[in-house]
Amino acid sequence: MSRQVGVCIVGMGIGRENAKGFLADKRSRIVALCDVVQAKMDACARELGGEVKTYTDYRRMCRDREIDAVFVGTPNQWHVPIAVEAMRRDKHVMITKPLADSARAAARAVEVAEKSGVVNMMSLSTRFSDRVQCLGRQVRGGTFGELYYGRARSIRRSGIPDWSEGFVLAGGGAFRDMGVHVLDAAWWLLGMPRPLSATGVGGAKFGPFGKGWWDFHKPPKFYKRYAADDYAGGFIRFEGGSALTVESFWACHQAPDFQIELFGTEAGAKLQPLTVYRTVDGAPNDTTVEMPRGLPSGWNVMASHFLDCILRGSQCSAPLRHGLVVQQMMEAVLKSAQTGREVRLA
Repeated sequence: MSRQVGVCIVGMGIGRENAKGFLADKRSRIVALCDVVQAKMDACARELGGEVKTYTDYRRMCRDREIDAVFVGTPNQWHVPIAVEAMRRDKHVMITKPLADSARAAARAVEVAEKSGVVNMMSLSTRFSDRVQCLGRQVRGGTFGELYYGRARSIRRSGIPDWSEGFVLAGGGAFRDMGVHVLDAAWWLLGMPRPLSATGVGGAKFGPFGKGWWDFHKPPKFYKRYAADDYAGGFIRFEGGSALTVESFWACHQAPDFQIELFGTEAGAKLQPLTVYRTVDGAPNDTTVEMPRGLPSGWNVMASHFLDCILRGSQCSAPLRHGLVVQQMMEAVLKSAQTGREVRLA
């Protein structure tokens, strides 16, 4: 494909940031927007500049031959229906995290993607961020020796999303919204080991009671329909003996935090501030890494990689299959929270 890739952005929330990533690469052009609210598309079109088509029906959008690739940034419950329809129409697909609202739906998306042969990719702003990518290069270069343990957490003090009901319905929740970021990035840094089992706790202590909503706002009208977690924590064992603890809180009485920590035989690290811990000549040696200014944003990096896969046939570094494994780990933690038992992963 030598021409520009025609892209449709579905979902005007996280879709806006992904759209900017595509706009930064001249090999793509945004030809359409899709959302159930026309006013949101109109506002996004003005922000992006230029003429674009708009669709309120994703099935009609998927029949548009000018669209080569679709970014799906809707509530979790709609990721798979939209992506499957697009892939059946031979359109390349990028899906925001998480892949789906359940492991079963995620598996269906992967099955269709791999049978269709289209480029399929997860949009993972944390994995593709400059700090995580820097750590990843050091991991692959052997800086840490054997990585045997990780800790990952995403903590908000009062941050339950109040702009879309989909976040808090069944299939949404804090762990699938924010926990997925640190879980995916930590798992990738650990070398993507095969998960064996998970133990977890979780529940909703704030959202259903009108507390903990975004930036201490009053709860939205739909808060009484709350049907997801607002916190969850888990312990995941991997093949080979490594393990990971992961925590996610939309609301709590703690300071906000977003952190990944790695434990290796030769060195350790934390993400923020990006620091590498070593022992040199029998003494502690801690190095804080200052990332250069002006690096491309994670959104730009993701868009460019997606386009490389489409136009150059590059191997995708974040296919939907990765999203499936992360989904399986999340669902195992949440199932363990419900049953009070360890969950084995196939």
